[in-house]
Amino acid sequence: MSNQAVLECRGLSKSYSEGPAQVHVLQGVELLLKPGERVAIIGSSGSGKTTLLNMLGGLDTPSSGSVWLAGEELSALSERNRGLLRNRALGFVYQFHHLLAEFNALENVCMPLLISKLPVPEARQRAEALLTRVGLGPRMHHKPAELSGGERQRVAIARALVNQPKLVLLDEPTGNLDRTTAQTIQELILELSVSLGTAFLVVTHDPALAQQMDRILTLENGRLIPVAKDQAAH
Repeated sequence: MSNQAVLECRGLSKSYSEGPAQVHVLQGVELLLKPGERVAIIGSSGSGKTTLLNMLGGLDTPSSGSVWLAGEELSALSERNRGLLRNRALGFVYQFHHLLAEFNALENVCMPLLISKLPVPEARQRAEALLTRVGLGPRMHHKPAELSGGERQRVAIARALVNQPKLVLLDEPTGNLDRTTAQTIQELILELSVSLGTAFLVVTHDPALAQQMDRILTLENGRLIPVAKDQAAH
């Protein structure tokens, strides 16, 4: 893995069989992400963006090629160690928040810390501090059903960041929100990426969010291609 890269993939390919045919979703994808870097991936629906994100996060295995996260090659790790690395070095934010309905916001954000065996009082303290930071101090004892869409997404972002990961993967984080709420979430993501020094890799259809990233890549014909920001705006 290249020096100081948070994430690197080399020759990443993914194919599926559909009857007698082979469908090539990804073909030799190359990507390197540095600490604190913010990168947007755009592309048409069905181009393989979520498939790529799942492989970068170790949730799916490539047909060929390798993914390195925080200096470790994912395919070389056991399932257990891959899970431990994900918990330690990686945060996920999805279009739909995937919060646990039976737990309140504080308990949801505590979950990654408890999985990594942090003592409960320390986990609660860190989760409370982060929820306050994302503007949910008064709402932390509410369950997801009692929160608005924007508030649920703030909880999801806090949960992704609470373990102080090196990288957060975001899959359409503003895709399920109205324009005003999406703008607020976008500003929050940018502020946190700067203040925490965390790398962000975001898959988005939102041109405004993509424009705020350091780099924009488009997934076309199974490969990542750099895009000039003025092109991505159209």
